[in-house]
Amino acid sequence: MTMIFDNSYARDLPGTYLRLAPDVAPAPQLLVLNHPLAARLGLTLDESDAARWFSGAALPPGADPIAQAYAGHQFGGFSPQLGDGRAHLLGEVVALDGQRFDIQLKGSGRTPFSRGGDGKAAVGPMLREVLISEFMAAMGVPTTRALAVVATGVDIWRAT
Repeated sequence: MTMIFDNSYARDLPGTYLRLAPDVAPAPQLLVLNHPLAARLGLTLDESDAARWFSGAALPPGADPIAQAYAGHQFGGFSPQLGDGRAHLLGEVVALDGQRFDIQLKGSGRTPFSRGGDGKAAVGPMLREVLISEFMAAMGVPTTRALAVVATGVDIWRAT
């Protein structure tokens, strides 16, 4: 499989991110592969590559992983240093129609923006995100979409 990245965010916006690699997944297992979205992006995904690439176990050629930094309002006040606390942007893929799509790993490990979190994502919420975002996309609502969900082999515990 080939993904051709255009890393314009990292190239054109210095000072708005930190360059760092995602955590390495010890035992990646592909749970969901969104074949229609892959086709829309012009990608033919091999399932073993998808499991490794979208879990952080290996990086696809041309990926330039970064955690984005930003500022904003949170809890009623301005926060000058926010950012991706559990996500790594690998880069952008340009679809066959010229539209750009970010390829981002979610739950891919701690970053300097994690603020005490573990940087991980549990499988249940990721599967819900796929279902809801695909429903919204099918209804014509602009939304993010998930290309894959991969179990990493790391147990994640959350309070319920």
